[in-house]
Amino acid sequence: MKITHIKPIPISIPLKQPFKIAYGTHTVYEGVILVIKTDSEIYGIGEASPSSKITGETQGTVIDIIENKIKPLLLGEDPLNIEALINKANSAISFNSSAKCAVDIALWDILGKVSKQPLKTLLGGGGDRVEISITIGIKPIDATIEEANKLITDGAKILKIKIGLNPREDIEKIKQLRASIGYTPAIRVDANQGYTVKEAIWVGKKLEPYDIEFLEQPVKPYDFQGMKQVKNSIAIPVMADESVHSLQDTIRAIREDICDLINIKLMKSGGIMNATKIAAAAEGAGIKCMLGCMSETKVAITAGTHLAIATENIKYADLDGHLGLEKEIVEGGVITEEGENRISEKEGLGVNCRGIL
Repeated sequence: MKITHIKPIPISIPLKQPFKIAYGTHTVYEGVILVIKTDSEIYGIGEASPSSKITGETQGTVIDIIENKIKPLLLGEDPLNIEALINKANSAISFNSSAKCAVDIALWDILGKVSKQPLKTLLGGGGDRVEISITIGIKPIDATIEEANKLITDGAKILKIKIGLNPREDIEKIKQLRASIGYTPAIRVDANQGYTVKEAIWVGKKLEPYDIEFLEQPVKPYDFQGMKQVKNSIAIPVMADESVHSLQDTIRAIREDICDLINIKLMKSGGIMNATKIAAAAEGAGIKCMLGCMSETKVAITAGTHLAIATENIKYADLDGHLGLEKEIVEGGVITEEGENRISEKEGLGVNCRGIL
């Protein structure tokens, strides 16, 4: 089997509502769906969700890298040699992790279709569902409480609350939220690099009475000493997100003891192959992981769900990026109900993109 065609397809999907976090507000998702065709009838689907703030990419740069760097490397190659092809791309392209992620997902989709197995089985796992958190962006306190209650009514069991712009308001928000919803739904908070070290420690200590599952990325990603200081100063577990993109980042984070937990994202790591290596390295150090996401369609969210189900050291899942999109452009894939992502036994990803091919 040989790769005969590689086609990046730009997509632009409005969000249902503006999504605000500590470093910006988004109203539209601009991503790239990737199709890899072979000399058989089998093809694979992948996705890139670029972010200028996180992966250093835009939709345009992803398409350029795929067309001018990745395509010449992969045409004529055997798509089943996934690790060799991903290593080839990693060696030739230093950054552009979401572009490489799109390739990785498409190759795994092909392997699943060839072997007639769902991706989770190829990755060594069973089961068909994973519990996920549902995210609420930065909003006024009353609006946050209103949305949280609606999500809980709809079945959400874990809420992820974005904070990081106003320390005092963040504390008051969580206090009032707990007063409204009680202590049964789990709450995670994510500062998206928004605090100084001093602010992060102060907020973390103030939030300790409210049963917070973890505090995600409280300070700037390059401030490893600051992350370590926060970790050692508060009782709430600290999760590294933007601080850890690669296996090399993971090893450094372990050596410098900067976090209790790690958030793996396919778009940061460059795909499933690299994400499994991060999870394994973290497991060796006794650090549990979460599989997170960006704004993404069901293509990438389904890939992440397969990986989360299959990987023992991925103990948490934040795979709700598709829920904020105004429309879904693919058929099949993950089904989100009652605070869980469920997948079928269909081969590969189980996603159908015929409408956009």
